[in-house]
Amino acid sequence: MRILIANDDGYLAPGLQALVEACRDLGEVDVVAPEQNASATSNALTIHRPLSVFTSSQGYHVVNGTPSDCVHVALTGILAHRPDLVVSGINNGANLGEDTLYSGTVAAAMEGYLFGIPAIAFSLVDKGWHHLGTAARVARELVQQALTRPLTPGPYLLSVNIPNRPYEALTGREICRLGRRHASAGVIRQANPRGEPIYWIGPAGDAREAGEGTDFHAIAQGRVSITPLQFDLTDHAAAPAWRRWLAEGG
Repeated sequence: MRILIANDDGYLAPGLQALVEACRDLGEVDVVAPEQNASATSNALTIHRPLSVFTSSQGYHVVNGTPSDCVHVALTGILAHRPDLVVSGINNGANLGEDTLYSGTVAAAMEGYLFGIPAIAFSLVDKGWHHLGTAARVARELVQQALTRPLTPGPYLLSVNIPNRPYEALTGREICRLGRRHASAGVIRQANPRGEPIYWIGPAGDAREAGEGTDFHAIAQGRVSITPLQFDLTDHAAAPAWRRWLAEGG
């Protein structure tokens, strides 16, 4: 089995190394990761400049671009063989609710999914790499299950969030839907050394929709949240109303 591993925290991130070690004996592993931290780059592809790739001392392919660039370049220009699974992470921080729209970790996995390859994104909920071993153990178990008991037909995309606690303190695993956050805090206005205004994006909002069945609820209960994602953003339920609106306006 062939596994492609990417991330968004950069090729030197402890989470990437932990994921590589967790998957190393599960198949033939290739690593293609960003040169710099590329968190919150979502699905951006670099199209206005060429990308360069070098091989790190660990044997990783390192790309001076985004997480999506890494998987795209891997699948269309670097790898001699198509992988059986694309795995992304382990991210330094949660990807819950709306986080998935901004996440480079999820985007790397989604790029594999868009190419028709099953993909899993792994995130450790609280920043700082505490209990990274727990996340690596969970990731290994889920990757092994995905390879030995694949869900068919077709590719899939999973976002997995793992609580920062000892493995023995986890209370289970749950298939969840995405929760919702309150709107993010306002930007933080400062001045640069020349007195010109600069702005920092404010922190993400707290959980707003975090009831039973959501990823937020599972994490709060000490469970690993596993959320199946899809690319189709169409609001199918609202489409009939919009068709009537369009007809009435004509």
